[in-house]
Amino acid sequence: MCGYRWTGVHYKGTKLSCNSFRNSGRTKPRLFERFQANMDSITPLQQMVSSCSGALLTSLFVTPLDVIKIRLQAQSTPLSKGKCFLYCNGLMDHICVCENGNGKAWYKPQVRFSGTLDAFIRIVRMEGIKSLWSGLPPTLVMAVPATVIYFTSYDQICASLRLRMGEKADLAPLLAGSIARVGSATLISPLELIRTKLQSERQSYIELSGVIRSAVHNEGWLALWRGLGPTLLRDVPFSAMYWYNYEKGKAWLCRYNKTTEPTVSIAFTSGAVSGSIASIVTLPFDVVKTRRQVELGELQARKLLPQASSSTYKVMKRIVAESGVKGLFAGFMPRLIKVAPACAIMISTYEFGKAFFRKQNQANRPGLTLHTTNT
Repeated sequence: MCGYRWTGVHYKGTKLSCNSFRNSGRTKPRLFERFQANMDSITPLQQMVSSCSGALLTSLFVTPLDVIKIRLQAQSTPLSKGKCFLYCNGLMDHICVCENGNGKAWYKPQVRFSGTLDAFIRIVRMEGIKSLWSGLPPTLVMAVPATVIYFTSYDQICASLRLRMGEKADLAPLLAGSIARVGSATLISPLELIRTKLQSERQSYIELSGVIRSAVHNEGWLALWRGLGPTLLRDVPFSAMYWYNYEKGKAWLCRYNKTTEPTVSIAFTSGAVSGSIASIVTLPFDVVKTRRQVELGELQARKLLPQASSSTYKVMKRIVAESGVKGLFAGFMPRLIKVAPACAIMISTYEFGKAFFRKQNQANRPGLTLHTTNT
């Protein structure tokens, strides 16, 4: 209830006042939990459907921007066999390995572009509008499940923490965002390793299983989570700051607009601002992660073992030595342009989906009337 204090509630014909929750030590938790459950009235399945819709819509909007960016980069610095580049569909970053010298590969420009707008027009005119979503289907196989796990876990964990943290409930989004990101990244990391190997080495599933067994035998099970450290170093602080600022911004905008439900515009604005802040603060970690990912991908493509010099700390030292401290903030504007709309579209779609299901559930579950006063 953004900016509102509830003074009483009719639940199944019974008037429950604030005093009902304050005065009875035994009744308070039970009544409050029942009241909270009815007000939220969103099942995990409905949260999953909402986040899935947001993931698909975000990838459809953001992918063309990255496809054009990759084409322009390949034009200035041609991609040769075994080289890697970073591909992002607005939901996840993926390392792609150049397979061969085929000039018709989707990530290689067929003609010379003079800029972003020119690239957009020429790709649509010469290759068809579908080319703007080149490379998207394979990555969605992992990106959508990871996003669904992440958003659903966040809501479930945050709701649980709010009930347990009492006066410190404002910190629940920060903790919930961190925990949810660690969980989703840990689950998806082995799949990303398998996807990269399939793409770079063109192995059959039988051959791939042999390679994975050999890696596990020689290096232990942690070999499946190689590269997870740099990912968490960037994504966990980003997630913690994003959700904390988003919830604060959403609450403030709800109070400012005198509404108890966040509208699509409120969610969109809060998501864009909080995503921008988090992306700026975590940019050095993003630069290090990208450099290390590319190096590991190219070593795997050449079937070489990762070297000690590819550790996160040494990559950061090398970047500072080569380009100075400003090298850790390279790509500031492209990252901001990509992250802000992606966060805004994803969270506003997610909130819209939850609001839709909440209204449906309340329509099917009559008998709950909330009385509030503006504070």
